Amino acid sequence: MQSVTEPNDWENRYQEGTTPWDLGEAAPPLESLLNSSRLPVGRAVVLGCGRGYDALLFARYGFETIGVDLAPSAIASATSLANATGSTAQFLQRDIFDLPAEFPNYFDYIVEHTCFCAISPEQRTAYVQLVRSLLKPKGELIGLFFTHNRPGGPPFGITPVEIRHYFETDFEILSLEPVTNSIPKRQGEEHLGRFRLK
Repeated sequence: MQSVTEPNDWENRYQEGTTPWDLGEAAPPLESLLNSSRLPVGRAVVLGCGRGYDALLFARYGFETIGVDLAPSAIASATSLANATGSTAQFLQRDIFDLPAEFPNYFDYIVEHTCFCAISPEQRTAYVQLVRSLLKPKGELIGLFFTHNRPGGPPFGITPVEIRHYFETDFEILSLEPVTNSIPKRQGEEHLGRFRLK
C-alpha cells in the first residue's frame, strides 16, 4: 500500500471509497474485551475513529465516548450513524496531536485501533506523549495494534517488543497478547494491549 502522508489524503480515501481498514463494524477483539471484562465506565476517546464503529461500541456499553478523526467525511458518516442509532457517542474532526490543548488529562480511556499504525513511525514517540497528555492519572490505553511485518505502510507494523519499548516508561503494561478472534485477513497480525498510566 502506498504511504499516505498528507492530511487531505485521508479525506480523499474516504471520498473515493478506498478504505481497506474500515471493517464496517466494531473490531471483534474490542467487543470481546468489553463482554469479558468489568471495565468501570468512564470517559473514552477513540483516536482515528474513522466511521465510528468502535466509538459506538464503547458508548453502547455506557462509556461517555468521543471519536476523533482527521477526515471530515469519516466524521460525517460517524455522526450520521450515531444519530440513526440513538447513540450518545460524539464525533469531532480534529488532528489528534492538537487534542491535548482541548482535553488535557481528561479521559479515563483511550481506545486505539488503526491509528498508531497509520501515522509515520517517526511520530510514535509523539503519539505516546499525546496519549499520556490526554489520560487522567491511572487512565488506560486500550490498544489493538497491527503486528505484521510487511514492508511499507500504512499500515505500519510493529513488534510486541517495540510496543513495550515505546510505552513501558510511562505505562504499566497490564497485558499485551496475540488476538485470537481477528477478522480473517488480519489473523495472526494483531495484539491487544492494556496499558495503565503510571
